[in-house]
Amino acid sequence: MFEDSDVILLKKLKKRTLLDLALTIPTNYRDTTLSKSIVDGKNLVAKVKVLSTRVVNSKLLIDIFLTDFNSRANAIFFKTTPYHKELFKVNSEHIISGRASYYNGILQISQPQSLKSYGNILPIYKTNLQENQIRALIKRYITYDNLYNTGLYEREINTLLNLHFPKSLNIIKDSKGFKSEVIRDLKSIEAYNHLAKFRKKRVFNKPIKALRNSPKKFIDNLPFKLTKDQLSVIDDIEQDLSSNKKAAKRLIIGDVGSGKTMVILAAAVIANKDKSILMAPTSLLANQLYEEAKKYLSNLLDIAFVSQKNTIGDYKSADFIIGTHALLYKKDLPNVALVMVDEQHRFGANQRAKLDVLVKKDNSNPHYLQFSATPIPRSQALIESELIDISTIKTLPFEKKIKTITIGKKDFNNLLWHIKKEIEQKYQILIIYPLVEKSSEIPYTSLNEATTYWKKNFDKVYVTHGKDKDKDDVLIEFREKGNILLATTVVEVGISLPRLTTIVIVGAERFGLATLHQLRGRVGRYGIDSYCFLYTNLKEPPQRLKEFSNTLDGFKIAKLDLKYRNSGDILDGTIQSGKSFNWLDLSEDENIIEEAKDRVKLLSN
Repeated sequence: MFEDSDVILLKKLKKRTLLDLALTIPTNYRDTTLSKSIVDGKNLVAKVKVLSTRVVNSKLLIDIFLTDFNSRANAIFFKTTPYHKELFKVNSEHIISGRASYYNGILQISQPQSLKSYGNILPIYKTNLQENQIRALIKRYITYDNLYNTGLYEREINTLLNLHFPKSLNIIKDSKGFKSEVIRDLKSIEAYNHLAKFRKKRVFNKPIKALRNSPKKFIDNLPFKLTKDQLSVIDDIEQDLSSNKKAAKRLIIGDVGSGKTMVILAAAVIANKDKSILMAPTSLLANQLYEEAKKYLSNLLDIAFVSQKNTIGDYKSADFIIGTHALLYKKDLPNVALVMVDEQHRFGANQRAKLDVLVKKDNSNPHYLQFSATPIPRSQALIESELIDISTIKTLPFEKKIKTITIGKKDFNNLLWHIKKEIEQKYQILIIYPLVEKSSEIPYTSLNEATTYWKKNFDKVYVTHGKDKDKDDVLIEFREKGNILLATTVVEVGISLPRLTTIVIVGAERFGLATLHQLRGRVGRYGIDSYCFLYTNLKEPPQRLKEFSNTLDGFKIAKLDLKYRNSGDILDGTIQSGKSFNWLDLSEDENIIEEAKDRVKLLSN
């Protein structure tokens, strides 16, 4: 609908749709309508006649008569030029605009402008275009008919027209700024526009094959019962994979310890002899998943393992291939009907694309499932689900018993006593440091500095961090033999440590709540009484740490994280950390997003 010459300007503005342009809201207004009253501290627009002028201490003082108010006032110019003296000659008449205030009972107007035209309200836009360019675009395209054709409600259309072409500022503003109902409409329009763009962006591909092998026998033979959420997600996957028209593209989000592994194995069973691949971000995690697969699937599927260091089994003929990014460099991978990626956001976009190319067949795509242990708020899931189907696993196979306690320097001796008691009971301790080496910018002991103390006072202390080439071996040895592990956030997602009951996070206020939740998820994996100590040097811990301590629910914590950081999260780079919307607040506006989602669905049916 845009003219070619205007498309260039819209690209410069980074606007693609009509509603993108309509949501370029004025940052201010220049009201040149004649004032009906004089309000102290407010702008005054009035007809005046100059009675006299004089200069005092380099200030230009003008005695004026306000025609419509039949009263006198002083106009003051703190910065004057010959132009002002020439313009405001005695007996000259003007329409002036300036801030009115009373001083010793005398009305004064500071630095007034003489208006060439008056009687309208001029919107002011803050963009990278010239004012006349943006105004011309708005005038040309933001019309009732154009807005109606986008699917907006009548009320929303009128709100946008009032914002861009105001007849009175009282309709859209009050003393605090835009009225609450105007902001509500802007949020609704922004959500609707965003979701509509996402829906158009989604691409459906033809699957290599429909997969219809039932996982029921596998599920029934497990030595434990799956949770309701696990079964529900497996049903979603079964339905997805059975299609011969659309290749599945689904994200499964499971809170820490919610049992995603069993869902992964069930999906591999559904693929069966039509083959599946699972790619994990670390060799430790991949190996752990391989061990679980061997434990529960060895009588059903031929399983292979691929990492940089070693290969187990023949991946060319295996039914289920588990590996790290090393899979991306295997030119002879078999054709597979299902691709799964664990913790997808830990892989770069190029790596994910490379895997797609490796397993794509002619014009068909494998079914695609991605798994994440990073919960996202429901509001964000509603948005992202226009690009990808989303399932969540919220219930845990067992109740987590983790006490979260904020501590400081004065509590250190009590912490040492607790650590000794846990070690006596054959439990393990994890201490997370915010940095490896000393830094003048961070007021906390570094991992390297702390190592000497812990090794001097305790036995079987292990140390690792992100740049440690042997970190996987260190973690495995610690799991079997260690008492205390000193580390950085390298353990955020990784090895299962069944004897780990205590985690101490040093400089806790420096971490995002999502990271704190992932770290806390390392303890209490099997229902043992466990502890998470948030260590801070701050006299008063931040409110967000207090709220974090009161819940173990990852989805609630994701919402808290959003509230405090105004951030987005992990999916395909669609919403990044930082402010993603001008009006919508993802931590507060779930209902608005839900309404917009229903509208978009109706529009596209």
